[in-house]
Amino acid sequence: MSQKAVVLDEQAIRRALTRIAHEIIERNKGIEDSILVGIKTRGIYLAKRLAERIEQIEGKKIAIGELDITLYRDDLSTKTKNQEPLVKGSDIPVDVTNQKVILIDDVLYTGRTVRAAMDALVDIGRPASIQLAVLVDRGHRELPIRADYVGKNIPTSSSEKIMVELHEADENDQVTIHENE
Repeated sequence: MSQKAVVLDEQAIRRALTRIAHEIIERNKGIEDSILVGIKTRGIYLAKRLAERIEQIEGKKIAIGELDITLYRDDLSTKTKNQEPLVKGSDIPVDVTNQKVILIDDVLYTGRTVRAAMDALVDIGRPASIQLAVLVDRGHRELPIRADYVGKNIPTSSSEKIMVELHEADENDQVTIHENE
């Protein structure tokens, strides 16, 4: 797989997250009764960064949770042939019932990850609403799911792959497009 282009560098990621933080605050008229829930793994790092920006803007902390969707995936049997799936566990510090939950993920592609996340979330409680924030929307939806907050729309072909690297996991902040060879 060869890298075609860097579509977001560190500064562009920072700007996108700042804009998303403002949009979340504006749409929800503040952060009362709201929680950010990152989808493991990179969604958690993005949720923490968004929480920092929201706190800088609003002067108040917003709750952050972590959601593991491993057991809710519809491709679990094909991904874990003859082995047990690695479940990392969810950690949501507040009751999601009657909360405005903002799910956070790095890339929105087919929509299947988000569907699994919504199933996992509803098993935990009954949110007042579920919103979706993603750093990158690359298109190619297989389910009727769309993001409420998007850092950048990057139209791709199905032969391309979007790679999100974040300091917390990869020691680098960038989003790149790669071509399958």
